Amino acid sequence: MYESFFGFTEPPFTLNPDPGFLFLGRNHSKALSILEFGLASESGITVITGAIGSGKTTLVRHLLNTMPENRTVGLITNTHKSFGELMHWISMAFGLEHEGRDKVSLYNQFLQFMIDEYAKGNRVVLIVDEAQNLDADTIEELRVISNINADKDLLLQLVLVGQPELKETLKRPDLVQFVQRISAYYHLKPLKLDEARKYIKHRVTVAGVPRNPFRDEAVDLIYASSAGVPRIINTLCHLALTYCFGEGRKTVTVDIMSEILADREEHGLFGIGSDPNAEADLEKTGAMEVLRQHHMDRSKEKRLKENEFAGE
Repeated sequence: MYESFFGFTEPPFTLNPDPGFLFLGRNHSKALSILEFGLASESGITVITGAIGSGKTTLVRHLLNTMPENRTVGLITNTHKSFGELMHWISMAFGLEHEGRDKVSLYNQFLQFMIDEYAKGNRVVLIVDEAQNLDADTIEELRVISNINADKDLLLQLVLVGQPELKETLKRPDLVQFVQRISAYYHLKPLKLDEARKYIKHRVTVAGVPRNPFRDEAVDLIYASSAGVPRIINTLCHLALTYCFGEGRKTVTVDIMSEILADREEHGLFGIGSDPNAEADLEKTGAMEVLRQHHMDRSKEKRLKENEFAGE
């Protein structure tokens, strides 16, 4: 829609995870390092958690694209019970026959598959995305499956990626044995203000435009409204570019962002973020004053509308 207007070669702020746009800020670099360490060190279980939209799946996609040739990888993304039993998920993830087969048959088949891959010099890696949907019984089943050794080597490495609810599930007393086998763990935090500015610039550049159309003051509002969550940043940036395209403007200014936020607040979609870390960042730059003015303007408009309504 607005790509040709700004000169983008592709949409810069899509919501789908795209490793081609991966931005390795401080936290994402650490998370990727933890994932790579877990695989390189033959850790039994690696766990990454993070809020919705924090970039976990993008990291997983990047990991899949850069996996060494001697890794045989299966990816599970549908983790609700309604999608079937664990052994069916695993079989589908590795392209194994599963139709009409019972649990014991599937287990024996997967065991033989892991042995065969080990004999070829390959390591089998199972990545479970959206792992917060796994119940305690399924997580324990994963532990049992991953506990199979060949001499001194593990036949299966597990990577669990999920929302913070996964962390809460793992605190259950009946999952102590699973937790004790977690060799690498990291919780992915939101971007800081300086990272959000670099993140937006990075995506604009990757999409083929060297000049950043976003003014710093506009980015401050984007950051405050998103609390540093990449997916929300993408949504707001996409809206900002759409608004600019509609008005024939090449630069995203603070008034454009104020208009977008006002529209979203009016329809109850979301308001200014209240993350304490985000607010602390913004105080340092003076952007909190812009936010306060935004709220004052919105309150004033609301009062004027109420007075007009009362006078009718």
